[in-house]
Amino acid sequence: QVQLVESGGGLVQAGGSLRLSCVASGRSVNTMSMAWFRQAPGKEREFVSTISWSGVTTDYVDFVKGRFTISKDNAKNTLYLQMNSPKSEDTAIYYCAANLGGVSRSPSVYRYWGQGTQVTVSS
Repeated sequence: QVQLVESGGGLVQAGGSLRLSCVASGRSVNTMSMAWFRQAPGKEREFVSTISWSGVTTDYVDFVKGRFTISKDNAKNTLYLQMNSPKSEDTAIYYCAANLGGVSRSPSVYRYWGQGTQVTVSS
């Protein structure tokens, strides 16, 4: 059974930086495609970024391109999301997800989910 545990959320000023982490157990991150999604109050969960099992392929939603970077550390079995220059509209609960297939922007593809970590951006 794969378990995902996010951390690193908190309060950050607009224009600052924050790094989210997602530690996986039960399976190696280099055997899974992984992603970050987010959900703001009153809104549906939305795709943020994904990375392939090999780490070669990444994908970002337009509104975070150039600001956020997804990466994996196989030795630590951890997924990261580096958030630079966050904006108030990035305030949401951020979820880590994993699946045993290819990368996708659809949440329905991901079998495993973390519990989420709150990110609040103050302007």
